[in-house]
Amino acid sequence: MTEKQTPPTSMQGPTCPIPHHHTETVVIGHGSGGQMTSDLIKNNFQSRIGNAYLAEGNDAARLDFDGFNGQIAISTDSHVVSPIFYPGGDIGRLSVCGTVNDVAMLGAEPKYLTAGFILEEGFPIESLNRVIDSMAQACIEAGIQIVAGDTKVVEKGKADGIFINTAGFGVIPNNRQIGGQFAQPGDAVIISGTLGDHGIAVLQARGELGFESEITSDVAPLNHMIADLLDAIPNVHVLRDPTRGGLGTSLKEIACQSEVSIRLEEESLPVKPDVRTACELLGFDPIYLANEGKLIVILPEENIEKALNIIKKSPYGVNAMRIGSVFGEDPGMVLLNTAFGSTRIIDMLSGEILPRIC
Repeated sequence: MTEKQTPPTSMQGPTCPIPHHHTETVVIGHGSGGQMTSDLIKNNFQSRIGNAYLAEGNDAARLDFDGFNGQIAISTDSHVVSPIFYPGGDIGRLSVCGTVNDVAMLGAEPKYLTAGFILEEGFPIESLNRVIDSMAQACIEAGIQIVAGDTKVVEKGKADGIFINTAGFGVIPNNRQIGGQFAQPGDAVIISGTLGDHGIAVLQARGELGFESEITSDVAPLNHMIADLLDAIPNVHVLRDPTRGGLGTSLKEIACQSEVSIRLEEESLPVKPDVRTACELLGFDPIYLANEGKLIVILPEENIEKALNIIKKSPYGVNAMRIGSVFGEDPGMVLLNTAFGSTRIIDMLSGEILPRIC
């Protein structure tokens, strides 16, 4: 694909999310990772416990410690996926990979995890062991260790089998500045693989597709692929895993954090045929579906070919594509050049497409 560095057309309307959803109780849409989640975080959490670290808006916090050569990246995540076993993954692998990836998005080398388990009375020990074994294998693949944990049991009917909370810790080398706030005009945008695999795999496991497919979740640890990329190209500006809310929501967040605009090319967005078919039948947009093993990379234009070559050497990056460019005009806007020659505004996901997908 060849793209011209021309600015997007100026459009009316707010550029960055303005909190506007008001409810008296928590609703399922608050867990979407989209606009309602953003509103909940800003209006309820940041307004009460906010600080400079939370205000950065990244998936992990970057911390300095006196006497330490470098910085520490810390992230936490909770996992409530339903069902807990699905094609290509399970709640155990998800909990490890999701947290490893969040830490790696700051350019950190993940080192350690903690894990807390909330178990429902009556949950089969065989299923618990299967989840733990899956976590152990994911730790080996990622090259990290679980060094602390906790277990709680609640009465039958008070949970949903098993919930897992994890925290991740990693080391950021000196002088490495990667985050959603560092995208720059003239940068190129890469996605490391096909969109929506995880969201559709979970839906399929619920028996809600209405047809059989070979779709499997993409859940995977991306830290080794990221390390290879940063060793060769240290001036990467942004890394982000487009999980809840998908690619569209993640890019909208980045555009707002960096006060830039992003233009995408629809024909360059990689989507597997089975996923595309499922989306067409069910009325979903793959740009908003969850992914658990994909990486957004934003970096200077001159590094694009080198970056793609490195990412494609990883088994988790073989379908990597350049999908767009970053501009200085119209900050906060994400625009999609469609296959029909029109331009579509990409905003944050509104509401919830698939509940309980991570």
